[in-house]
Amino acid sequence: MTETVSQALQDRALIEEATKKSGLIWVRGTAGPSRALWHVWHDGAACLVGGGTGEQPLADLGLADGATATVTVRSKDKGGRLVAWQARVVEPAPRSEAWLAAVEELKGKRLNAPDAERITERWADECRVLRLEPTGQEAQQRPGTMPDVSHAAPPLASAAITRRPIPAALPKLLRRGRKG
Repeated sequence: MTETVSQALQDRALIEEATKKSGLIWVRGTAGPSRALWHVWHDGAACLVGGGTGEQPLADLGLADGATATVTVRSKDKGGRLVAWQARVVEPAPRSEAWLAAVEELKGKRLNAPDAERITERWADECRVLRLEPTGQEAQQRPGTMPDVSHAAPPLASAAITRRPIPAALPKLLRRGRKG
């Protein structure tokens, strides 16, 4: 019994420290693929903002209030998967006390906001602020219990593709550059 309690405490500490230090977490909701999302750790949960104009997309992930999600956190040192944990999705009401506390933390980490002076109002009107709270279960994956299979996935469809045929003149240009 004490081993289980000790492991749960260690898992909780690992989840909190790894998530605090990581700039991105990979979140898989009840629908869609995992998506990398920026966040802040605040008051025992990963808080994030999305949807609306200019913010990270959340619509196709199935992150509804009360639903569950799987959060995967990478190692800050090596960049590999460090821990995966189950979260309960909580969506505080806009402008509530919990919402304002999360927004204050998120505003400090939001880079290049086009409207920094009115970001709170825009988030309240257009966006969703979510808290991903650990469920208290043991971490699904942690050092020593990682699966042997790869979790590599093909990139999501995007207009920003990089694989196109090389221009016909490129080989000639490259050969000419080596002569000089």
